[in-house]
Amino acid sequence: MKQPIIITLLFFVAVICHAQVTVLQHVNIIGGTGSALQTDKNIVINKGRITAILPGTQPPPEDATVVNLQGKTIMPTLISAHSHVGNLKGTNASGTNYTRENIVRQLNKYESYGVGAVLCMGTDRPLIFNGFRDSSVMGLLPGARMYSAGYGFGVPNGGPAGMDGINRPASAEEAVKQVDAVALLKPTVIKIWVDDFGGTVPKMKPEIYQAIIKEAHAKGIRVASHLYYLTDAHALVDAGVDIIAHSVRDKDIDDSLLKKMKQKGVVYIPTLSLDEYAYIYARKPEWINYDFFKASLEPGVYEMITSEQYQNNIKNSPAFEKNKAAFETALRNVKKVFDAGILVVLGTDSGANPLRTQGFSEHLEMELLVQAGLTPKQAITIATCNAATALRCIKDYGTIEAGKKADFIILNANPLTDIKNTRNINAVYKNGKQVSSL
Repeated sequence: MKQPIIITLLFFVAVICHAQVTVLQHVNIIGGTGSALQTDKNIVINKGRITAILPGTQPPPEDATVVNLQGKTIMPTLISAHSHVGNLKGTNASGTNYTRENIVRQLNKYESYGVGAVLCMGTDRPLIFNGFRDSSVMGLLPGARMYSAGYGFGVPNGGPAGMDGINRPASAEEAVKQVDAVALLKPTVIKIWVDDFGGTVPKMKPEIYQAIIKEAHAKGIRVASHLYYLTDAHALVDAGVDIIAHSVRDKDIDDSLLKKMKQKGVVYIPTLSLDEYAYIYARKPEWINYDFFKASLEPGVYEMITSEQYQNNIKNSPAFEKNKAAFETALRNVKKVFDAGILVVLGTDSGANPLRTQGFSEHLEMELLVQAGLTPKQAITIATCNAATALRCIKDYGTIEAGKKADFIILNANPLTDIKNTRNINAVYKNGKQVSSL
C-alpha cells in the first residue's frame, strides 16, 4: 500500500514545482557579459533561478505563469562595490542613525532603483553581524543584498575625520591585532583610508597600511583603499592592495602604474559620481528636477541643495576649481585604466553623505562612464558582471544566463542606445519575483 502513496506524493511535488515556473516572453536581453543584445527571447524561471533562455517563438510550458514583455529590455540588477548603508537620515550622516529599520529602508530604496547588491565600505556596526548581513546576502531579507567590509581602518586624529566606529591603529602591531578581530566577521574586503583630505589631516603611515595588507592577506581577505593621489596609488599597489576604491584624481595615471595594476590584478572603482557631486550643485544639473533623482533623496536634502545660499557656498569655496579639475582627471583616468585591460567596477560611495544619494547615483555613475568615453554596453558590464566578479558572487549574480539567480531589471527602453534608459524602470525582480516597480 505504500507505493501508491509515494507515487501520489511525487506527483504532487512535481505539480507544485511546475506551478512555480514563470516565463518572461518576447524580451530583449542585455546579458551583462558584453555580448550582443539578444532579441525576442523567452526567459524561463523556476525556484528563483533562470533555467533556460529560449527563442521567443517557442511556446511556454503548460501551466507556467507567462508575462508578455514585448518591447521591453532586461538587464541584470546593478551591483555597487562601494556604498554605505544605515548612516543617512535627513540632511545628516551619523552612526546614531544606524538602526535595523534605517538599514532595511535604505536597502529597499536601492532595490527599487534596480540595485541588487551593495558592498558597504567600512562603516558598518555590530548590529548586522548577528545574522543580518548573512541573511541579506542570501536574499532572505527585503531589499538589496548587503555585503560588508566590516570596520574600516583610519588614522588616529586623522582621516576620515568625524567618523566613529572604525579602527585607528597607532602602530603596525596594533593594526595586526585589529585586522585579526575584523577577520572574525568574515568581511568581503577590509577597507583602509589613505588620504590627507587636502592636507587637512595626517595620512596613514606606510608601515601601518603595509601591516594591514599583509595580515589581511594572511587571513585570506582582500584590501580596498580609499585614496586620492597618484603617489599613494603607486605605493599601495606596491604594498599589495587589491582594490583602489576611488579614482586617482590629482594627476593622470602613468603607464608604470597601469602595468603594475594589470600584472597584480588590482580592481579599480572610479566613483565618478562622488567627484561630480563635489561641485555640481553649484549650478542646477539637468537631472536635479527629475522625479527619479528627487525620489532618491533623504527628506530635506532637495531643499538644501537647491537653495541659493548652498549653491553660492559651493561656487565660492576655495576647493571649487580643484574639485572640478579632479572630476575631469577622474574621467581621463578611468578611460586609461579600462583601455589597459584592468577590471573596472561600479561603485559610487552613495550613502556616505546626503549629497551622494542612494539609487540614483548608480545610474548617474553609468552615465559618467559613458561620458568618460566608454560605450553603454561597457558601462553596464562594469555595473553588473564586473562588480559581481569583484564581490566574488559571479556564480549567482551579475549576468543573465541559465543557472543564475533571477535578479534583474525590466526596462521600458534600450540603454544600449542611450545609457539614461537604465532609469526607465518597469520592474525589478529578485529571486524570480517582482519586488519593485517605478
